Amino acid sequence: MKTELAIKEAQLNSRVEEDFMTGADVLIEALDNQNVDTVFGYPGGAVLPIYDALHKSDASFNHILCRHEQGLIHAAEGYARTTGKPGVVIATSGPGATNLITGITDAMMDSLPIVIFTGQVSTAVIGTDAFQEADLIGLTTPITKYNYQVTDVKDLPRIVREAFHIATTGRPGPVVIDVPKNISQEIVTETFETDFHLPGYQPTINPNPLQIKRLMDAMRTAKKPVILSGAGVQFAKASEDLLEFAEKYRIPVTTTLLGLGTFPGTHEQSLGMAGMHGSYAANMAIYEADLLINIGARFDDRLTGAIQHFAPNARVAHIDIDPAEIGKNIETHIPVVGDAKEALKRMNKTEVDCEDHSEWYEQVMENKNDAPFWYERSDDLISPQWLIEQIYEETEGRAIVTTDVGQHQMWAAQFYKFDAANRFVTSGGLGTMGFGLPAAIGAQLGSRDDTVVAIVGDGGFQMTMQEMQTLKHYNLPVKVVIVNNEALGMVRQWQEKFYEERYSESLLDNNPDFVKLGEAFGAETFQVTEESKVRETLKKAFEHDGPALIDARIVKLDLVFPMVAPGKGNHEMIGVKPCEE
Repeated sequence: MKTELAIKEAQLNSRVEEDFMTGADVLIEALDNQNVDTVFGYPGGAVLPIYDALHKSDASFNHILCRHEQGLIHAAEGYARTTGKPGVVIATSGPGATNLITGITDAMMDSLPIVIFTGQVSTAVIGTDAFQEADLIGLTTPITKYNYQVTDVKDLPRIVREAFHIATTGRPGPVVIDVPKNISQEIVTETFETDFHLPGYQPTINPNPLQIKRLMDAMRTAKKPVILSGAGVQFAKASEDLLEFAEKYRIPVTTTLLGLGTFPGTHEQSLGMAGMHGSYAANMAIYEADLLINIGARFDDRLTGAIQHFAPNARVAHIDIDPAEIGKNIETHIPVVGDAKEALKRMNKTEVDCEDHSEWYEQVMENKNDAPFWYERSDDLISPQWLIEQIYEETEGRAIVTTDVGQHQMWAAQFYKFDAANRFVTSGGLGTMGFGLPAAIGAQLGSRDDTVVAIVGDGGFQMTMQEMQTLKHYNLPVKVVIVNNEALGMVRQWQEKFYEERYSESLLDNNPDFVKLGEAFGAETFQVTEESKVRETLKKAFEHDGPALIDARIVKLDLVFPMVAPGKGNHEMIGVKPCEE
């Protein structure tokens, strides 16, 4: 006797000219209703009904086939980071879904709006260790803003709409929708409601006026104010409001790693990035401040260093849409829960007479001028910091830059000046190797007319280098620059400084031939070993109308300075060098 599931599959496989939809058709239609324009996906058994529906549909969105599920999720992150729109991912059950775990965690830590559809085995066999079954709800509960497993096809349209709402409102984050195969196959003959009400999810957008008043009152008496701008400013589209506020009161501005570009990097008042590899001026400004205004940053440990030494003399005002972040790591004296843009709009409308802090401003600027980021040119191979500066000049500072994690990431943050938000795409909280190349794919798809540069390490590149084929498949003109020091550079740096130069498994002196590899993937490929050839090579790569790869051989033992050692305060930076000019 045939089971009910077998009968439904037989009906589906022998379709006649009847007017009906399946759950998979409902899903495709729901994505169209959310005005999705790009979906990153990889087919497999549990999502075959969805891919069949996609093939037969006239969906308005483009489907991008990456070469690995980790590529899918990082590409969706790059897309979300640069466009502000939710990245959408489809992967099959079991290993397809579990290959997304790193990227989901990455998106959660960096507050990126991603909606992930995972296939699942049929409901009749969930819990039996069926072929390619994995408990996605259990696996993703700690690393998502919310997750669903669809148990009734009638709920699917509402769930999709809810998921997009949750992912993109309040503090953005990833949402997983686990879709059993029989739900995708189920025949639908009616239209279902999509209205929803989430009484337990009501993000606070408008800040409390009394807290805004307290913050502005603190401005009246502050003699050493400083602003810390985080990614929340970008998510709120509040960069112009921040610029207005900072210029109005002539307050120095520092940023977090993910806040780079929220305040123009070339602006006179910009002190650059603060934290472990931040600027001396930024770290000393926070250390000596009497008022620290944090807008949309979460006070992570790479920013703060030893907490007891972080802004020890300051009243701390913290503006954040997520109340859980306020007071979590750093004691907050003036908490402001709300959207950064709404808070800044109210702050800009409030007129206050401030104490004269011109002496403070001059002191901070003196630190900026006297102790900038520095490096020494090399007679052997290429200075990595100089390489980043050449990329900056070649792109006139207008490129979207993606990175992996490590030394090259810090050099990009230090030496590429970002004057606009949505231009720096990197893995902050999780520090994910292999992020840069697939993130560049998403960034390019979201910003077709922009120059996109993936600055990657030779270690991280090898983790997701199969996505070079995705670049070729869609002829995306991403320029990939491998900052090649034949090492896991930041690991090697820590081993040098804190493990008595015991380079345990951090040297990659057996790398593949990246030129032949790039050629095999159909990219225009270059190798450059001399500084005298760098600009010529960059020019050729950027003029090429398609993907290009540059294997740039840098000084092998160069270090990222300045640096705050583990357990030290930000005022105890090593590697600070006075300006010689």
